[in-house]
Amino acid sequence: MLYGELEGWGHGKGTGVTTNGAAIAAEGLRKRYRERFALDGFDLRVDTGTVCGLLGPNGAGKTTSVRILSTLLRPDGGRAEVAGFDVTRQPEEVRYRIGLVGQHPALDEALSGRQNLLLFGRLFHLGRRRAQRRAAELLERFGLADVGERPVRTYSGGMRRRLDLAAGMVLAPAVLFLDEPTTGLDPRGRNEVWESIRELVRAGTTVLLTTQQLDEADQLADRISVVEAGRVIAEGTPDELKARLGGDRIELVVGETADLAVAAAQMRRVVDDEPTVDVERRAVSVGVGHRAGALVEVLRALDAAQVTVADVALRRPTLDDVFLHVTGHRANSEVVA
Repeated sequence: MLYGELEGWGHGKGTGVTTNGAAIAAEGLRKRYRERFALDGFDLRVDTGTVCGLLGPNGAGKTTSVRILSTLLRPDGGRAEVAGFDVTRQPEEVRYRIGLVGQHPALDEALSGRQNLLLFGRLFHLGRRRAQRRAAELLERFGLADVGERPVRTYSGGMRRRLDLAAGMVLAPAVLFLDEPTTGLDPRGRNEVWESIRELVRAGTTVLLTTQQLDEADQLADRISVVEAGRVIAEGTPDELKARLGGDRIELVVGETADLAVAAAQMRRVVDDEPTVDVERRAVSVGVGHRAGALVEVLRALDAAQVTVADVALRRPTLDDVFLHVTGHRANSEVVA
């Protein structure tokens, strides 16, 4: 839970939503740092009770957009509403209705899970009894009731992240901002956090999620927005984004980097579509729709061109394919929060 700027993160009651069912709405947001625009016409809409995954390469503007939407930074242009309130003109109203959970848990390791939640409750100006009641509710809700009296230093990574999520929910926010919620967790811990997020959404919370793990976005997000150079360049459901690449894809890895150009030319000739080349992985991929026999034709053409194939597969598009297609590079080395 980020609480470096707690002043103004108060104890307001009730929630609002923007018109037409949007919990988050941004239009033409701009933010400039010296000679560079971090945001340059950023538009976003997140419907109430859904998860939006915000993806993009390093420096794309994701962190800046989240800081503006959570009122930690003022935009230089454009407008945005969160939970029905303008982030520039009504920042305190926004803060009363949001939670913000960062990459690194901000928990006191010497205190128990319950004591940490009580601390956040008192920081948010809840009375003692109300803070105690809320701590008990959250420990139960996040599956931590049986370890609530243990010091946080004894918790596993997944348990710490769940406690951090619980701290972000002390005020039952209408909108929750999550910045890489499963960074550094093992598969079991990731699954625990994923299920906690799903439970929050089932209860009506709207989530804006930044992540560098595309399988996480695929698992959790109802819609995804890909950001580059300060604006959204692609958006849709995970299935919609994958479908735009057109059915199945052939992906192969050649034995030598020098063979990439020949392999791409042969695939282009057979499939009549532009392949995507990944030099670092010595990989070439191309969409083939649902053409039966396309893989066999490509392999025959490569054999005739004396291209050595180290690996080959026919598979459905992934979000990694989408990211590579719209940004020009893969996400696993470029996406950061």
